[in-house]
Amino acid sequence: MRRASVFGATGSIGCNTVELIAASPEEWDVVALTGGHNVALLAEQARRLHAELAVTAHAECLADLREALAGSGIEAAAGQAALLEAAERQADWIMSAIVGAAGLAPGLKALEQGSTLALANKESLVAAGPLLMRTARQAGATVLPVDSEHSAVFQALVGEDLEQVERIVITASGGAFRDWSLERLAAATPEEAACHPNWDMGQRITIDSASLFNKALEVIETREYFGVAPESIEVLVHPESLVHALVGFVDGGLMAHLGPPDMRHAIGYAMHWPERRALPVERLDLARVGSLTFRAPDEVRWPALRLAREVMAAGALSGAAFNAAKEAALDAFLERRIGFAEMAEVVEEVLARLDGETALCADVTLEHVMEVDHLARQRADEAVRERRT
Repeated sequence: MRRASVFGATGSIGCNTVELIAASPEEWDVVALTGGHNVALLAEQARRLHAELAVTAHAECLADLREALAGSGIEAAAGQAALLEAAERQADWIMSAIVGAAGLAPGLKALEQGSTLALANKESLVAAGPLLMRTARQAGATVLPVDSEHSAVFQALVGEDLEQVERIVITASGGAFRDWSLERLAAATPEEAACHPNWDMGQRITIDSASLFNKALEVIETREYFGVAPESIEVLVHPESLVHALVGFVDGGLMAHLGPPDMRHAIGYAMHWPERRALPVERLDLARVGSLTFRAPDEVRWPALRLAREVMAAGALSGAAFNAAKEAALDAFLERRIGFAEMAEVVEEVLARLDGETALCADVTLEHVMEVDHLARQRADEAVRERRT
């Protein structure tokens, strides 16, 4: 049996991971599950998988978690220190699915133990890609991509020489607003942005899909994970969400990865890598699909893509600032303090305000990443307040 932990177990990725582990209990010995405020679900998952430990990120939820686990023999804990302690517990395979920059520190702790980290937390690579990959190399750990696009690229590269790769194309559905006019976008609500046409995902990532901030993060993630030049990374809008990525080689050939819009494929691939196992996902009927469509993204509609390329050109800790500003702008949109289109404007303002600051030029260490994260959130809050005065 392999020992496994799931960080962010109560989110969309985490729930799918729990389902796949539960489908083959003879293969897995579950060490730790972590979650947020939904302690009822976290306790249910921990009981179902007979986990050793359940951790909520919120100290005020600890009493409820303990009550929900009473009589189970499962240990309960809460807070950041408990998350880090859970990551230090020896496990062969760890799912990193905590949303946002909060997932970075536990992921680094897991890598330090030499574990295989299935990385669904793209923000870790955006904010601290060099640190994350360096930690993995030094500890002899493995990082496996779980984003559908990066899993697709990873699979297309099996048996291939990365030196022969000419370009990497990742696809975007375009989200809920891909056919809306710019005038209509200005009045879009959080509820409208949280309805994805193809994928069943959490609220924040679904809204990031509509703004293409999710894809902007994935462009940076592609650079950090695969080590390719920024100019070799392309984005295509693909409304059907069936082609997840394409890899182009120096001979002009393209290797495409197709599959249904179901995250269980990428999760399952990471769970069983380097093997393949049968998974309970839909099999594509291409005759029924009939056709696939693609179009170039409009960077007037989706300025996040332009900002991502500027961040890659700036380097250093610009990715940490970009990610933190994006998270703060999304919070402001959810709180109805700014409009949908203003999120990108706030992020751009933050990057301009931080440009040239000493903190942004520091080495990529966890302490420096967290310092820049804090500064960027402060600047974002300032930018949002100024818009309301």
